[in-house]
Amino acid sequence: MNNPWRYAITLPGPPGGHAPSRVVTVEFTGEHSADGNPVYADVHTGLRVEIHDGATKVLGPLSGAGPRTCLHAVPVS
Repeated sequence: MNNPWRYAITLPGPPGGHAPSRVVTVEFTGEHSADGNPVYADVHTGLRVEIHDGATKVLGPLSGAGPRTCLHAVPVS
């Protein structure tokens, strides 16, 4: 299975706030989720995600951001 090495993840601002969204780059950890999907992480924010068919599932902390059910992920070359 050939997965992209990095993804850019767009994190929206807090609900009800007017803060702009921010972009975090996550890298493949070499790990796979229980479902067999690749796991990506950002060492600076602690964000850990599982990405499969363009869908992103948050696995690790996003301090103060609350739960996210849908994050936009774009492969980075």
